[in-house]
Amino acid sequence: MDEKRHFTKAAGIIGLATLLSRILGFVRDMVIAWFFGAGLLSDAFFVAFRIPNLLRRLFAEGTLSMAVVPVFTEQMTKYGRKEAFALARSAVRMLSLILVIIAIAGIAGAPLIVKVVAPGFAGSKYALTVTLTRIMFPYIIFICLVALSMGILNALGHFAAPALAPVFLNLTMIAAVLFIAPYLDTPVIGLAIGVLAGGVIQLALQVPFLVKKGVVIWRKAPLWHPALKKIGLLMGPAVFGAAVYQINILVGTLLASLLPEGSVSYLYYADRLVQFPLGIFAISASVALLPSLSRQASAQDYEGLAETFAYSMNMIFFITVPAMAGLIVLREPIVGLLFMRGAFDIESMKLTAYALFHYSVGLWAFSGVRILVSTFYAMQDTKTPVKMAVYSIIANIAFGVILMGPLSHGGLALATSLGSMINFFLLASVLNKRMRGPYWKKIVVSMGRTVLCSGIMAGVLLWWHRLFPPDYSGGALYLLANVFAAIFAGVMVYSACAAVLQRGELKSLVSMVKRN
Repeated sequence: MDEKRHFTKAAGIIGLATLLSRILGFVRDMVIAWFFGAGLLSDAFFVAFRIPNLLRRLFAEGTLSMAVVPVFTEQMTKYGRKEAFALARSAVRMLSLILVIIAIAGIAGAPLIVKVVAPGFAGSKYALTVTLTRIMFPYIIFICLVALSMGILNALGHFAAPALAPVFLNLTMIAAVLFIAPYLDTPVIGLAIGVLAGGVIQLALQVPFLVKKGVVIWRKAPLWHPALKKIGLLMGPAVFGAAVYQINILVGTLLASLLPEGSVSYLYYADRLVQFPLGIFAISASVALLPSLSRQASAQDYEGLAETFAYSMNMIFFITVPAMAGLIVLREPIVGLLFMRGAFDIESMKLTAYALFHYSVGLWAFSGVRILVSTFYAMQDTKTPVKMAVYSIIANIAFGVILMGPLSHGGLALATSLGSMINFFLLASVLNKRMRGPYWKKIVVSMGRTVLCSGIMAGVLLWWHRLFPPDYSGGALYLLANVFAAIFAGVMVYSACAAVLQRGELKSLVSMVKRN
C-alpha cells in the first residue's frame, strides 16, 4: 500500500507540472509565431534547435533517468545511501566530461551538421543557422545533467523540481522573445540565448534539492564508479530504442509527404492533441512508477512489484480510456476550438479531426506501453522493450504503406496506433511469463468496467453533440462554452458511473487531487 500511495502522489505532482508545462508550451509557440512568423529567421531557429533537441531526446528524455533509477536504487538497497551518493557524484563528473567533449565537437562541426540536416539552406540563411547551432549546442550539457538529477531525485522520492524544469525553459524562451530579441540586430539570436539560459536555470533548480537530500555534487568523488558500467549497459538499448522511435517519426513524415499537401500538418496537429493527455497522465505515471518498482525489484519483492504494476495499469486505463472516448466523439469541436482561425479553415479542421480519430483509438496502447516499459526497466531489462519496439515499428511501416492508399493520412495515424497495440501485446506476453499470478485477471476485469463507463459517457456525449451541435461560425466564445460544457458533462457521467460500480481508482484519483 505504501508504494501505491507513493506512486499516486508522485503521479499527481508530475501530472500537474506537466499540465502547466504543456500550457506554457502552447503559449511559447504562439509567442514565437507572433514575433518571428514563418520565414528565414524561424526556419533557421527551428533547424538549429532540432539538432541539440534530437540529442536531448536520444540521451536525456527518459533514457538516462530510466537507466539511473534502478541502479541508484539497487546501490541504496544493498550498500546504503553513502555508496549511492558516491555513485551520483561520479556519474555527474563522468557525464559532464563526456557532454563537454560532445558540445565542443558540435560547435566545431556546426557547418557540416547544418549541411547534413538542412542541405537546402544557403547564403545568409545557412550562416545564421550555423551561428544559432553553435549558441544552442551547449544546451545538451545542461539538459542531460537535469535528466541525471531527475533520476537521482526520483529515486530519493522527490518529483516536483524535475517535473517543473520544462516550465522554466518555456518561461525563459518567452522572456527572451519579449525582452532580449527586440534589442538585437538579429532578433532570433535572442531566442537562442533564451534556450541556453533555460538549460542553465533548469539545472540550477535541481541543485538545492539534491543538496537537501544529501547529494552534494561538489564533494570529492572518483571519476569512475563500478556501478557506472551497469548504467551504461542499461542506457545503450534505451538510446537505441529512442533512435528507433525517431526513425519511425521520420518514416511517417516521409510517407505523409507522398500524400496531398497538408497531410504532414494534419498529422502534426492531431498528434499534438493526443500527446496532451499522454504527457499529463501516461508519461507522468511511468516516471512516478519507476522508483517504486525499482525499490521492490531491488528488495526482490516480486509480489509487491506485481501488485504495484497492476494498480498503476488500472489507474492509467481508468484515466486514458475515457480521454480516448472523449477525443473520438468531440474531435471536430476540439480541433476547431484550438486551431480553426486564419488560414486554418473548416476543411483543415475536418482533415485534422480525421487524423485525430485514428490516433485516438490507440491512446490506451500508447499509455499502457509506457507502464510496461517502466516495469521492464525496474527489473533492469532494457533489451526486451527495444526488441519489441523494433517489431512494432516494422509493423507500423507496413501498416502505413498498406493503409495510406485507402485511408490517406488517417491510415498513417491508424498505423501508428496499430503498431503501438502490437508493442503492448508483445510486452505484456513476455511480462506475463515472468510475473505469474492473478494480476492480469484484475487488470482485464478493471479494464472491462472502465470500457463500460467510457461507453456510457461516449453515448451521453453523442447525445449532447446532436442536441447542441457546435456552430463553427458562431465565434470562439460559443465554441469554447460548447466544448467545455460537453467535457464537464462527460466527466460527471463517467464519475457517476464509476461511483456506482464502486471503482477504487476513483477514490485514489480524488485523494490524489486533494493531496496535490
